[in-house]
Amino acid sequence: MKLFSMSSSSLSRRAYSSFNKTQIRTRNRTKFRWKTSPAFRSLYRSISHLGDPDVSVVPALDEWIRQGKPATKWDLQRLITVLMGSKRFRHALEVSLWMCNGKRYPISPFDIGVRLKLILKNFNIEQAENYFNKIPEHLRTNQIYLAILNCYTISKSVDKAESIMQKARELGYADRPIWYNLMMNLYCKLGNREKLRELLAEMESKGVSYDQFTYSVCLSACAAASDAAGMDRVMSVMESDPSVTVHWQTLVTAAQSYLRIGSFDEAMQLLNKLIKQLARCSQRNVLVVLLLNLCAEAGKKEELHRIWESYKGRKVVNKVYISMIRSLIKFNDIEEVEKIFEEWESGALTFDFRVPNFLIDAYSTDGRVDKAEALIARVVSKGGCPLVTTWCHLAGGYMKKNQVAEALRSLRKAISACPPKFASQKQSLITCLEYLQNNECLEEAEELIKSLRTSGMSGAPASDEFCGFREDAGEEQDFEGALVSEDDEDVDD
Repeated sequence: MKLFSMSSSSLSRRAYSSFNKTQIRTRNRTKFRWKTSPAFRSLYRSISHLGDPDVSVVPALDEWIRQGKPATKWDLQRLITVLMGSKRFRHALEVSLWMCNGKRYPISPFDIGVRLKLILKNFNIEQAENYFNKIPEHLRTNQIYLAILNCYTISKSVDKAESIMQKARELGYADRPIWYNLMMNLYCKLGNREKLRELLAEMESKGVSYDQFTYSVCLSACAAASDAAGMDRVMSVMESDPSVTVHWQTLVTAAQSYLRIGSFDEAMQLLNKLIKQLARCSQRNVLVVLLLNLCAEAGKKEELHRIWESYKGRKVVNKVYISMIRSLIKFNDIEEVEKIFEEWESGALTFDFRVPNFLIDAYSTDGRVDKAEALIARVVSKGGCPLVTTWCHLAGGYMKKNQVAEALRSLRKAISACPPKFASQKQSLITCLEYLQNNECLEEAEELIKSLRTSGMSGAPASDEFCGFREDAGEEQDFEGALVSEDDEDVDD
């Protein structure tokens, strides 16, 4: 598949032309950078420990105000963005509602756009669309249309996404690559390569510059078509494009794409480039997680250990431990997993039960339920709280050994640990329990337990306080990163 039908020389001329246009735009527009204040850091600390989505952050915010502490709109918007980055979408929506309700601050187009995304993440596309339809016409800026386009592309609502894109063209908003990237990402996921090529041609005809996300989508499309030559061509054009600073995230996408089509040598070359960027990366924990995942996918155990050894001298956060343990499990190296777990256990990190959960799963899968039980008891004695999936792992292990009574006991614990809001998952557990109690359909019960173990037992919060539109007299803000993420996954990820 040829995403770029032009010759290399034509692409080079186009790259330098877009570089000149980018330089002009950059001189006329100051790029925004978040600046954290001591007040913001103190505010964030006051709610950061409330990691459970069932625990509202509103009382903490109310207490903050009651104590007479400052909560500027700037800091609250920053707080929402940080929470979104940590996938704490329920808490981010709570802060958004709290910020604009009660006449604390007027709602701006930026706030509306962010809330659209949060409604989608917490609920569904129908709720987001209902909210969009209530937005007064005079507040529907390019930010709002960009946010609803993002919602439609995430939910794969093709016709509605195309309608919004056409509206953006008519209003003159679609003059930046982000609009095209969102649509191309949608077509890439749906396997519609022809539409993707049409958008690339439209960008070319309208003089809209490619950016690193444009290239990332093209790389993913080539990988989906197992087009190694196409990937090489995209990489060559991207690296020679002076208007694009190739970000490490784009290199990760490229490495993942090469692995997908079996081009291991090219993937390892990119992996080595990424390792060199690790020391100066501002999101080192995120990059380390991705590098560990890449090494596991490539089957490079030595590289996996090399990255771990070079990194673990610093403070290692839970998500990095989780990634290392998950990667070692892919190599079926349980002894190494146990060593990493002991390192985590001896540290002073928050006792996140997801870390031992991987080892509990491995023990249960191998039928070593006695070790799984002992590990659960050990972690509980240190203040850990087992997850629903913890008991599902254990139930699955007992099912493998035909120990139905023990599996029943584990399932009852899973049911008691399941939050009330996860009604569908709780009902699935109850159904499974009933299968076992009747001592029938054991295979079906085992399959149900397996699906519950892999589902993560996730759910969505409930709230319908979305509105409160008023014009913001303050300065308009253009923080695209909070409105959309061009690498967003599906809404139910």
